[in-house]
Amino acid sequence: MKPTPFDYTAPRTVGDALALLADDSRDAKVLAGGQSLIPMLNMRLARPEVLVDITRIPELGRVVVDSDGCLRIGAAVRQSRAAADPAVRDGWPLLADAIGLIGHPQIRARGTVCGSLAHHDPAAELPTAALALDARFVVAGPRGTRTVEAADFFVATFATAVEPDELLTEVVFPPLAARHGRAFEELTRRHGDFATVGVAVLLERDPASDTVRRARVVCCGAGPTPVRLTAAEAALTGSQ
Repeated sequence: MKPTPFDYTAPRTVGDALALLADDSRDAKVLAGGQSLIPMLNMRLARPEVLVDITRIPELGRVVVDSDGCLRIGAAVRQSRAAADPAVRDGWPLLADAIGLIGHPQIRARGTVCGSLAHHDPAAELPTAALALDARFVVAGPRGTRTVEAADFFVATFATAVEPDELLTEVVFPPLAARHGRAFEELTRRHGDFATVGVAVLLERDPASDTVRRARVVCCGAGPTPVRLTAAEAALTGSQ
C-alpha cells in the first residue's frame, strides 16, 4: 500500500516546529527517523495531513555531557550515532547495550533515540533502558518547556505524556556511580525481531561496603509500559 497524500515541511527551529504542531486546521505528525512512522503511513494506520521533519533543527542534533555530568541526547540524534559516542559507551553503557539490540544496523542508522522513546512500543528496548537509568524527558510546547520523569512519561501502549501540540526535544540521563554493573538480555524468535520479553538490570555498588547500593530491574514486553520489578530490586539492594 501507499500512504494517503500529505504535505512535508522541514522547520529550522523548535519554535517553527511547535507552530506547525499547534495548527488545529491540519493533523500533523513529527518525522525524525521514520522507522515506525513510515510503515504506519504505508499501511494507512496513520493518515497525517502534514509531516514535520525535525532533523534539520541544529539544537536537536547534539549529544553532550553537561556541567552536571548528565548525558543529553537531542531528538534528531540517530541511534547508531548515540551508541558509537565515547561518552555514551563509557558513561552509560547500558544505553549502548540497549541500542545494540534494536532491529538491524540499517534501522539503527536511521532511527532516533527520542523517536523510539516517543513512539513507545512496550516491547522496545529504549523505554526500558530509560526507566532503568532514571531518564528525564524535556518536552516543549505552546505552554512552555517541562521536564517529565521516566516513571511518568510512559502512559500506555504507544502513548506517552507528550501532548499532540508538544515536541520531545531531548532525553537526559543522570550520571551513574563510578562502580556499577549492568546487563540487558532479551528473548526473540529471530535476530532483529521485537523482544518477546527483555530485562535491563543496573546495579550501583557502595565503595565503602562493596555492597549493592541501588538496583534497577526493568522488563519490556511484560505490560503496556516498562515494568519495574521492585521486589527483585529490594532483594538485590545490600547484597554482595
